Amino acid sequence: MTPAAELELLGQARAGDEAAFEVLLRAALPAAYRLACGMLQDRQLAEDAVQEAALMAWRKMQRLRPGSPMQPWFLGIVANQCRTVRRGRWWSVLKIDTPDRLASLSEDRVAGYADLRRALKNLHLDQRLVIVLYYYLDLPLPEIAALTGSSFAAAHRRLYRAIRQLRPGLEVLEYQP
Repeated sequence: MTPAAELELLGQARAGDEAAFEVLLRAALPAAYRLACGMLQDRQLAEDAVQEAALMAWRKMQRLRPGSPMQPWFLGIVANQCRTVRRGRWWSVLKIDTPDRLASLSEDRVAGYADLRRALKNLHLDQRLVIVLYYYLDLPLPEIAALTGSSFAAAHRRLYRAIRQLRPGLEVLEYQP
């Protein structure tokens, strides 16, 4: 979508046009879902968080600054919704992946996957956010800085510290042909 078309759709959505909002939202949903999955580590909770964020975005569409793109704004709402879910009472319930998905992976991959999930869960939520935005969503650091409401240097520093904290919790497996 061209920036001019997005600006036109944003203007229509701010005026209350649901169809324009749906078009804008449809473009942002895949990234929002990946962000929620990365932060919550649960598909159903991620779907619920994205749905709640979409409703919240529609209600607060007037707060989006004119000329600002929708996707970073919406991803910020999704990230805040994920934080809210994490603060919820039932978050500590153990989540186990589906057996059929785990059965298709080798033992080394299952162990590595579990180590990565455990290491990600041990990160502070703000650190996990920048890891997910950078590695899962492939967002550049200037967009991450805008999305998190920090400077470029602060986003870079947060990412660097998160990576440093993440590494000791992971066992690096050598590739063996």
